Parts: sequence; C-alpha cells; structure tokens
Amino acid sequence: MAVDIKVPSVGEAITEGVLSRWLKADGDAVREGDPVLELETDKASQEVSSPASGVLKIGVKEGQKIAIGAVVGRVEEGPGAPAQPREAAKPAAVEDKAIPVTTAAAAVEPLLSPAARQMAADAGVDPRKLAGSGRGGRIIKEDVQAFLAERAAPPPPPPARAPAPPAPPPPSPQGMEGKPPANGRETRQRMTTIRQRIAERLLAAQQNAAILTTFNEADMSAVQALRAKYKESFQKKHGVGLGFMSFFVKAAVEGLRAFPAANARIDGPDIVYHHFHDIGVAVSTEKGLMVPVLRDAGRLSFAEIEKGVAELAAKARDGKITVADLQGGTFTITNGGVFGSLLSTPILNPPQSGILGMHAIQKRPVVVNDEIVIRPMMYLAFSYDHRLIDGREAVSFLVRVKECVENPERLMLEV
Repeated sequence: MAVDIKVPSVGEAITEGVLSRWLKADGDAVREGDPVLELETDKASQEVSSPASGVLKIGVKEGQKIAIGAVVGRVEEGPGAPAQPREAAKPAAVEDKAIPVTTAAAAVEPLLSPAARQMAADAGVDPRKLAGSGRGGRIIKEDVQAFLAERAAPPPPPPARAPAPPAPPPPSPQGMEGKPPANGRETRQRMTTIRQRIAERLLAAQQNAAILTTFNEADMSAVQALRAKYKESFQKKHGVGLGFMSFFVKAAVEGLRAFPAANARIDGPDIVYHHFHDIGVAVSTEKGLMVPVLRDAGRLSFAEIEKGVAELAAKARDGKITVADLQGGTFTITNGGVFGSLLSTPILNPPQSGILGMHAIQKRPVVVNDEIVIRPMMYLAFSYDHRLIDGREAVSFLVRVKECVENPERLMLEV
C-alpha cells in the first residue's frame, strides 16, 4: 500500500511553489510526521511532512515548479519501513513506560535546520560528525560553519629544523597577463522564488507610492536604565529577555493611535483605516528579508511582545514560517541597528503606508538643560506614503514615538 505525498495549501493566493530540496533520499525509511521536503513559495519556505510511515519514493526532482495539490512522491510499505508502535495492551504494569523505538534511520539522521543541511551537503560534511548547539540539540548553520573552520585550520607547525632555501620570487605581472583565475571570475546563480518576490515588491513600492522619510533621534538613557534594573527579574518571571523591540512596538502603537493615517492604507479611491494594530517586524534570514506579523500588538504586554517577536524570528530563520504569519500587517518596524546601521531610509511594505526604522545606539554629545552631556542616542526614521500622510502628521507621529521611548513610564501608564 502506498500513500501519496501532496503539496499542501499554504495560502489562498498561492497556486504553485518550487520543490527546493528533498530532506530525505529516495528509498529512505521515514516516519509519519518526519519532514521530507522543503517547499518554497514567493512568500515563505516551509517543510512538508510525510503523511505515513514507510519507504520514501521520490517522484519530482528538486528545483521544479509544482502546483498546490500535486503529487510529488509517495510512501510505500516495505522491508525498510520503520516499525510502528503497537497499541495492544501492555503485559505488565512495570512495562507501562513508553519505550523509544530506535531505527537505523533515526540512529544516523541527526536533526538539522534546512540551512545547516544545505551547507553540510554543499561542503560534503557528514551530519553525524556535527555537534548541535540549537534548541533540543538541533544542528544549525553556525555549527556547520564552526566545523568547517576547524577542519580548515592549519595543522600545528612542525618542530624547528634547518632553514629551508628561500622560495622563488613570484611571477612578474607580465607573466600573469591573459591568465584568468582557475575558478573563473563570475558565478551565475538563479534567484530564489522568495528573492524574486522581494525584488518585485520593493520595486512596486517605489513605483506605486510617494515615499518620503522624516528623521529624529531618541535618547535611550531611560530605556537602558529600566532594562538594566529589571532585566534579571523580567527574565526570571517571563522566561524571555527584555529587549528594545517591545518598547518600540508599544511606542509605535501609541503613535498610530494618535495619528490613524499611519495605520491606514489606500485601496483605489478609498482610504481604509485599521482599528487594530498588526505590527510586522522585519527579520533577516538566509533566504532574504521576511516580515512576520505580531497580531493585535496594542493589546499585548511587554512580555507577550518579546515572546511573540522571538517565536516569529525563530520560525523565520528555521524555515518554519507560514504564509499566515506574514499576511495582514498594518505597520512595520525594521531594526537595521542590529547590523550596525547608523541611519537609513526604510522602504514601505505594501499596501502599508508607514514603516519605522530603528538604528544603532551611539553615544554622542547632546545639550541637556544648557549643558553638554554624553547620552546613548538612536536615530529614528519614518518612511511614509505622502499620498495619504502629510508631512505634519508624519513628523508628529515620529515625535510621539520619540517621546514615548524617552519616557518609558508613559508606555506603562498609557498616557
């Protein structure tokens, strides 16, 4: 008996995807629920699990476009199929504990993230030689990089011997003329489906909106002091760190409440005002920028925001993000400061009309009460659609965000 592996539906507007890679080889033993392939659409990349236990038979090659609902392989019963746990009554109370079932496939197949699996395959590394540092022992990209760096490290120098004769001088430039490097001077690589979609959306945003950016700066002293005072107790109580993002999400929501146009969108001749705050948080992944959405952020506590952002970022980087996680945002926050950006002009995420850009915190001299003092400062950028938002509203929105960040007690008291 064989069970077909079909391409699942990943969103109402998505009709096809690309089978980017098989996570198991043809003829491998698989269990029901094991990830067997990676499906890439124009919005996200996700793993597809085996519908049954048995032996995998691959029907579609990697890199091919496939329609939603198409059959790409099957799982057959066979001698290599993993044994199924029996549901018969247990013979004795002492045997009531679940006994893990070990198979040859499970013994030699460590758990790898999609990025780590691809890197290991490209480098010809046996996954069994890798040690995982991710959650639950999962092998992540950094583990493969560390292994490759260790393998590439030069051997220890040999004991001192008599000096070797001097090496011949390098060839003259004339002798190198007309000799390109052995590995060529260019590499052509096809854009992934996600990268193509990102390129299309960014270009469309520039062409279809009147994008303008206004700037300000915020003194981060109060937020830093609050985090330093409560970070340990916050971590202990909520199980998550108190980061900067929760303050900026809260501040953005306050700004959106004061200036609703920043939380609206243009739909033909109409303006659609949103009375909820689904905040997209830009996350950089190996496959490109993704913007998972934090739902009803205006109703969430600081801890709930930090947990939600951490979970969405982990899903995006592990290739577990779904289309539902990326749809329906009303406003976006991006933090280029984590990469060292001091100032930038973020691009709108259509059909949204506003995006807030955070940047690196840098100590600078500023004037406070007619005195020059050193303060941790952050430049803020607010890009907006000038068709909908006037300059006065845009500047006032960013000032509101600045005031909330510089006086975090306002966020807690909602004043």
